Amino acid sequence: MRVAVVGVTGMVGGVMIKVLEEHQFPITEFIPVASERSVGKEVVYNGSKYTVIGMEEAVAIRPDIAIFSAGGGTSLEWAPKFAAVGTTVIDNSSAWRMDPSKKLIVPEINADTLTPEDKIIANPNCSTIQMVLTLAPLHKKYGIKRIVVSTYQSITGTGMKAVKQYQMERKGFEADEMAYFYQIFENCIPHCDSFLDNDYTKEEMKLVNETRKILGDQSIAITSTTVRVPVLGGHSESVNLEFNQPFEVADIKKILSETPGVIVQDNPAKNEYPMPMLAKDRDEVFVGRIRRDESIANGLNLWIVADNLRKGAATNAVQIAEYLAAHNLIGQSVVSA
Repeated sequence: MRVAVVGVTGMVGGVMIKVLEEHQFPITEFIPVASERSVGKEVVYNGSKYTVIGMEEAVAIRPDIAIFSAGGGTSLEWAPKFAAVGTTVIDNSSAWRMDPSKKLIVPEINADTLTPEDKIIANPNCSTIQMVLTLAPLHKKYGIKRIVVSTYQSITGTGMKAVKQYQMERKGFEADEMAYFYQIFENCIPHCDSFLDNDYTKEEMKLVNETRKILGDQSIAITSTTVRVPVLGGHSESVNLEFNQPFEVADIKKILSETPGVIVQDNPAKNEYPMPMLAKDRDEVFVGRIRRDESIANGLNLWIVADNLRKGAATNAVQIAEYLAAHNLIGQSVVSA
């Protein structure tokens, strides 16, 4: 299978290579793609060196799959061009997520809705993926009425510029380029992505809108606050739920322990709970601090952690590709995007 990774020289692109290798995805031709400034650079896949090529050359090759992690503008321009020649695009940007004609996929939840005609498939936001993977079975069982989520998001979600800023500040120097308006070392910034007219950030509204779309329920009341923290290992989320139906905490733990892709780490007596340092380089989503919210009826608190570059981005995209391959949903038929 011919697989193109678009944005291969970026932070997520590098993790994409690693995940493809680890998952032993059946690639017959690996096609590294990036912007013009990166064309000619070399990347290593499965021990072999490959030269990065540009967009036009990649489209001409007609890959079976193109996994995009190159930003919304690039995806809007180039994903339809790949789709027009029969390539199935899995896009990691926000460009197509809320397009009603495009499917927003977390494989464990809704991959069964995919068809060969889906030539542009949206990968959800990192913070959304880990939350909905945990909440989907609970929503199915009890019906979620309201979600209040506060996130503690790794600087890796902003990219290499943010990591370099953190590293410089940790050494006591001022960063050459600032990824944030403020120092991130020894600080927390309640500002992920840009502010909107309602004073929420784009990241906060992604959690609202994407969650409703993936769970297929526009009635869920959701509010969020997203915070950037000086952490490298992954995103953490404090999630408060109000269900339509009564529940037992023991049943919640049982359901989550049986959910594919979710690992329950919840033993307060032994100080066992999810943390970014434990989630780093892992594909699973970890959940703990599972306890009843005693202030309301049918209320529950959860603490959810995942590596945002793995399940929050690269792993989820590769899992979509694996589902497509396993169900023979990839072909060279040209379908209008």
